[in-house]
This record gives sequence, structure tokens and C-alpha cells, in this order.
Amino acid sequence: MYFAKTRVLLAGLTLAFLPACATGTDPVADTSANEQAIQSTFQQDRASILALAGDFKVSFDFTETVALAEGYELKEPKLSGGHEVVRVIEDHGDFISLQHILVVGGDDKFPVKHWRQDWQYEPKRILTFIGGNAWEWRDVPEDERRGAWSQTVYQVDDAPRYSATARWTYEDGLVEWTPQTEWRPLPRRDMTTRDDYHAMDAINRHVLTPAGWVHEQDNSKLVLRGEPHVLAREIGVNTYKRDSEFDVSVATDYWSETEAFWAGVRAEWAKIEAEHEMFAITIKGETEDLYMPLLILADDYANGDIALEPALTEARSVINSFITDDVGQLASRLRPATKLASAQE
Repeated sequence: MYFAKTRVLLAGLTLAFLPACATGTDPVADTSANEQAIQSTFQQDRASILALAGDFKVSFDFTETVALAEGYELKEPKLSGGHEVVRVIEDHGDFISLQHILVVGGDDKFPVKHWRQDWQYEPKRILTFIGGNAWEWRDVPEDERRGAWSQTVYQVDDAPRYSATARWTYEDGLVEWTPQTEWRPLPRRDMTTRDDYHAMDAINRHVLTPAGWVHEQDNSKLVLRGEPHVLAREIGVNTYKRDSEFDVSVATDYWSETEAFWAGVRAEWAKIEAEHEMFAITIKGETEDLYMPLLILADDYANGDIALEPALTEARSVINSFITDDVGQLASRLRPATKLASAQE
């Protein structure tokens, strides 16, 4: 059925560590005030994340801006768009999960399960991409996670893509979340059409706007074989403008009919993540061999052609057939040994 149509700035909360007799302040009172400010910002942060949910007209605009390798010619911009429904599928206070579902097509519109973003407050560790279609857990230092949120992005099949940590900031009326650069896998728009680079080194920024929000990306396309170098730079601007003029039921009906299946798929990936300090997927990114069977199973479950538990049993089998913990061998083909050293210790 469906398948066939298929981040007050906390860094500013710095204590002046001077004796109380010199400043006239009470350290205990200062600590309490800081805690109150952190809690107040926590609620503001939650509201910012929850504002990413809704019904949107979306546009995806990716433009290579600078060629940085000899002989490289900038590629044509890649533009696309449609409508997207973003729903809160989990909210535990310090953890919020948002599922994106595209609505595409002409008169006969259909849903496409899209990416997912999970937000965790003050995470102790995050799952980071290390190249070679492999991931490892990285501990987040206490001073880095204090008052911060991690965002972990998952792809269509609920496999991980990338993660980063930052504080939401509210300067000059601008609500934004901007982490440091992190590696991430090739986007589907390039992965399916080219093989001349191996990873993105990206700044991944989310900003609330009067009309909705925007996802800005500053991407460096990395060549990791031989002497690592940047092939080109790219700017990405994904705009989410609130729109009530399209039939959201195309997406919401799909989700209500398949959410139990996808909850089971998420649970299997969570199990894999919990059992491995590092792991890899043996195929390249969002390939049909992984996500197509899962989309078909979701569709079959929605149609009543298969019960939930048999569908999840088959889904688990598909997922685990592409998982390996032989990360060193896989990632070392691409990532420089000096950058992988900490992962191999």
C-alpha cells in the first residue's frame, strides 16, 4: 500500500570563584541560583526541540561552494522538496524522539518514512560515526554535557547516521543549536551517484524561525583513502515552513498502522548499540538490501498480510545479517590510523 507509492546560553553561567568574604556572595546560594537557571533553560530547550514537530512544506537545497582538490569541478546543486510531517513519538522529559515522514507525489500522494532525530539531555556518551560505515561510543566529558543536548540522527531503516552535542542558545532572540563538527556518512543524494569521497565533516545547525525552522549544514567532503584531504565544501539549507494546506492523514495514517513495527525495529537497533562499543554495517549506507525489506515488512504488517511478531522476527534477521563488530579492519581502510587509534585501544 504505502511502500508501493513509496539545541539564556549556559556557557554564560560561569561562577566567579572568589572567596565569599571578598565578594559578599554565598557560594551555596550561587550554586542554587545556577541550578535554577539550568532548570529554567532545560524547559526552554525542551520547548525548542518540541517546536521542530509539526506539519511542514520542506525544501532541501545543497550547493557545493568551493573546490579544494586539484582538478575537481563543482557539481550541480541538488534541490528537492515536498511536505513533511514530524511527530513526537517518545518524550521522557530528558529524551525526545521525533519521526519524520515525507508526503510526496502528485494527486495520488503517498508517505515515505524519512529520518528520525533523538534528543538526549546531558548525555554521558554519544554514538559517533568513525568512517567505513562504522560507529563507536564516545564518552562526553562532564563540562561538555552540562546543560547540553545530544542529537542523534537515524536513517530510513532506523540505522544510526551521526550524533553531536551542544547547548541550545538564545542570544539576540535567535534560538539555535550548533555543535562542533562531527563525521557522518555520505548522504543518499551522493552515495547513490558517486564514489569519489568517503565521509562528511559537518556542522549541523538547527534554528527556529517565525515560519518553522531551518536545518543548516556546513559540509566538508572528505577523501580518506591515501592522504586524507577535503574534496569540496558544500552548504545545505533544509527549510521547514509550517503548512496546514496538505493532507497530513497520508502520513499519520501510515504511522498509526506501522508504528508498532517500527518500535520493534528501533528496539533491535538499541539492543545492537547497547551490546557493542563499536560496530559496523557491512553494506554501504542506506542501501536497498537493508531498508527495502524493512519497508516491505512494514507495509505487509499494515495490510494485515503478516502479524507483528513474525514481521519483527524477520526484521531482526535482516538487520543482524548486516552487522559486524570487526570495525578495525573495516574502518581502517578509510579513516586515518591516527584518528582511529583511540577506537582501537
